[in-house]
Amino acid sequence: MKKSNLFLTLMVTVLIGAYGCSSSSMMDDSSSASMMPSIEPKPVTEANPPSPDPRVGLKAGLFDAGEASWNLNMLSQTPPPEDFVGVTNSDLAFKGNYAIQGNYNGVVVWDVSNPRSPELVVDYLCPASQSDVSVYGNLLFVSGEGLGGRLDCGTEGVQETVSEERLRGIRIFDITDIKEPKYVSNVQTCRGSHTHSVLKDPEDDENVYIYVSGSAPVRPNEELPGCSSAMPDEDPNSALFRIEVIQVPLDNPEEAAIVNSPRIFENLEAAPTHGMAPADKAALEKAKEEGAFTAVIFGQERVIPGQYVRMILSNVAQQRAGEGAEPTAADSAYVRENIQMMVDQQFGVGGDDEEDERGPNQCHDITLYPEIGLAGGACEGYGLLLDISDPANPVRVDAVADSNFSYWHSATFSNDGSKVLFTDEWGGGGQPKCRETDPYEWGANALFTINENNKMEFQSYYKLPAAQTPQENCVAHNGSLIPVPGREIMVQSWYQGGISVFDWTDPANPVEIAFHDRGPVDSTRMQMGGSWSVYWYNGMIINSEIARGMDIFELEANPLLTQNEIDAANTVKLDYLNAQGQPMFEWPTTYALAKAYVDQLARDKEMGASEISALRSGIAKAEKSSGSDKSALLTELAGGIDTSGSAKAGKLAQTLRDLASM
Repeated sequence: MKKSNLFLTLMVTVLIGAYGCSSSSMMDDSSSASMMPSIEPKPVTEANPPSPDPRVGLKAGLFDAGEASWNLNMLSQTPPPEDFVGVTNSDLAFKGNYAIQGNYNGVVVWDVSNPRSPELVVDYLCPASQSDVSVYGNLLFVSGEGLGGRLDCGTEGVQETVSEERLRGIRIFDITDIKEPKYVSNVQTCRGSHTHSVLKDPEDDENVYIYVSGSAPVRPNEELPGCSSAMPDEDPNSALFRIEVIQVPLDNPEEAAIVNSPRIFENLEAAPTHGMAPADKAALEKAKEEGAFTAVIFGQERVIPGQYVRMILSNVAQQRAGEGAEPTAADSAYVRENIQMMVDQQFGVGGDDEEDERGPNQCHDITLYPEIGLAGGACEGYGLLLDISDPANPVRVDAVADSNFSYWHSATFSNDGSKVLFTDEWGGGGQPKCRETDPYEWGANALFTINENNKMEFQSYYKLPAAQTPQENCVAHNGSLIPVPGREIMVQSWYQGGISVFDWTDPANPVEIAFHDRGPVDSTRMQMGGSWSVYWYNGMIINSEIARGMDIFELEANPLLTQNEIDAANTVKLDYLNAQGQPMFEWPTTYALAKAYVDQLARDKEMGASEISALRSGIAKAEKSSGSDKSALLTELAGGIDTSGSAKAGKLAQTLRDLASM
């Protein structure tokens, strides 16, 4: 034991005796025992997950699937409202005690004041894909991208190729009375809005800004004047290779409008790609042997869905012999010979396409972190770092590509902004990409540090460490940080792979510390389901389940995450939270915070056992004291901590001094 540590132990022993004599609450053996944690902290490198993994072999079912959980307690599972059953649930936003859940049929608002029994506030029918949601103040923003979304929120869709009734862009609602959202405005965009990000600039209290990511084809100029799908070299106003920035005046959201279309992808080349996974190659060969039609789409041979093949065959037969004609063997042979040309014409790809040689022309998600002035753009084949200090004019400061990544989907920063994590939605979220033979680096997270010049440096990958079946769509998806002080812990969705909680404090060695999973929706075929997104919000872990509704969990204390750390996390209170808006966590001065730091010093073996025991005893005594006794004890405790070689010890000492001054 170091001399200073020995000094602390002896000093605490003396202090406890001294201040205990001046207090009416002398410690006895029973109170000493209560100071010791019921679960001793253990390094994450010594994680001991259940074996065999209970996520493997779970019973299939929609609302009666088998479940497996480790270090998470489910508080409630709430099915969707009637009009939303069987329709995809998408992303979440939070405001006060409300969870706002997007759905391809509209928006559902839940009151989660009692997480064990959430109450439906309103189910607002307004179809669009994919209805990602965000909030700021009394405004709710909803993404619309599909061709069937209507300005009037009607459910009949839009059948015409060009229509004044179509909504593709951002809907804006007033939710002053959240039970009755009022549709106040919309902003139409050329490619719609697959997702969006809401930016509150600390220097601008009059507006918020929305970064719009739309990945659909450009709509006709006849439908929205000014839209052009030409390459930028041919038309400087092309809607390709740009994002949209919408300014929303908070006092007059009806005047929301696009104020910039920055070309943040300039001079990026096509990103490297990987080939097919072993299981995909085997499935393709098997399908071809069984007579499936295939074509090369975006550089990869794929099986053409039967429904699409039947439609082509029907068209060929009717062109040959008139309406009602049935396809013949000759029609089938013709289609098989020409299907590549037909697919190229249908999707506007193939041939000497200049776009194939260029980098991304759109982002999927852009995670905004205004406190550090940066955003993480997950943009098709690249991960971007953007300077957002001028909110209307984001500027790219770095870009990374990786042949192990297929589709950069979303980003999450560490709380101090020194690290960033990108996810890879290999397969688009509708395919099984967590099979036993799938490479660990594909469909995973990539972890980077950010150096002083805002350049990203790769550290490692993290992927759900539990093989899933071919009947389960599974790949990295949305999640958020859990505000455990002094650590980087994230909860993340993996579709039907369930939920994984992992520690990436050391970005070179991420470790899973908790999970929840269900069996597949169907044991015989792949049916969409699983966790679309999951976020920590004011002590709850809230999951948007694609097919099953909404789940709410709480963390369970364990050696890898103690009750003190959970208590300290739960002191963080947010007024609102958006999926693509990252707040900087700040922890109030509490005894829970001090105890969490002590647990971490014990876990990381930065102090000896006797020193840790002395600190726990001293803090417990101070918590029972008051006035000058409390202040003196805490001040002495802080002064006795050797902070020379440990930043964590320094944080503990400062917390104790802050407690002393309260």
